[in-house]
Amino acid sequence: MSSFPIVPIAPPAPTVQSPLQGISDCPSPASRARRFPGARYARRVLCLLPLLLIGIWAADNWPVLHDGARRLTTADPGWLAIGAAFTFLCWVSAAFARQGAIPERLPPGLLLASQFAAGAANNVLPAGLGAHAVTLRFLTGRGIPLARATASLALYSLVKPVAKLLLILALLATFPTSLATADVLPDQGTLLPIVVGVAGTVIVVTLVLALVRPLRRPLLDGLRTALTDARRLHTRPVRVAALWGGAAGFSLCQAAVLACVGASLGLPIAWPDVVFAYLAASAAVGAVPAPAGIGPVDAALVFTLAAMGAPMSLAAATVVGFRVLTVWLPLLPGALVLSLLVRAKVL
Repeated sequence: MSSFPIVPIAPPAPTVQSPLQGISDCPSPASRARRFPGARYARRVLCLLPLLLIGIWAADNWPVLHDGARRLTTADPGWLAIGAAFTFLCWVSAAFARQGAIPERLPPGLLLASQFAAGAANNVLPAGLGAHAVTLRFLTGRGIPLARATASLALYSLVKPVAKLLLILALLATFPTSLATADVLPDQGTLLPIVVGVAGTVIVVTLVLALVRPLRRPLLDGLRTALTDARRLHTRPVRVAALWGGAAGFSLCQAAVLACVGASLGLPIAWPDVVFAYLAASAAVGAVPAPAGIGPVDAALVFTLAAMGAPMSLAAATVVGFRVLTVWLPLLPGALVLSLLVRAKVL
């Protein structure tokens, strides 16, 4: 019986996929545009939306804009120029505070531009939502995870009022007798609703965490992330200086703008009193949900300056001029920067 050599059978050759094969499985930009015909126009709409909102807001507030501009024509231009410089320093301080609230290093130029754009968005949406939304999009666009970006916003929002309170205490300690605080500080009848409101807020938050289970885990996870990042940041002196220095610097620069406008109009109040008036008024009603605090803070500022001895008309003109420098003049440039950042896909 003859034997035949056993030849091993080679396995089938693997199928080599053409480089062009399989690309059709991924939708191309043209196919995505056909499937979502409005997608390519969404970014253009987002670029124009800030300008549209600013135009509507300016049209609605045109009498106030006109009156403020007319009053500023009689003001000292030198003091107004100094006030404009302090306005620019407000955005620099905000950029420092935002950098101090996140461990990663952010690009300084883009960070400053984002805060300038966030100022315009903050003047449209209440309670700081516009600025937080722009900053959140900027942070996530730099690769920061959403949970940590949100934690940085929470830390920034917590540090700002605490820094403002520390500044008020420092002013009271530095000028214990010269500050005109007798008619400004709240009495017992005013403090009672504030205490009740704060206690009620704490009770409501506690009940929500205890009873609403779907919200408990994300809130607690966010709180743990915020505490972890806060401990990590406070071990780095550079971040601590940027966070707390930026938060305090923002409030001081805003108060300096108000004092410069008052000096340009001849407001008969000393600078420490004006700074204290701004800090006290913004701390008292700054949490009221109004765009950029316009409305409640303005009324509180006029009342505080009048209580310190300024004529009511001059106090109102000072506050209007303060808003012209900090809100209305930067509004259109800030909206343009916001549109450019959206178009450049930075936001």
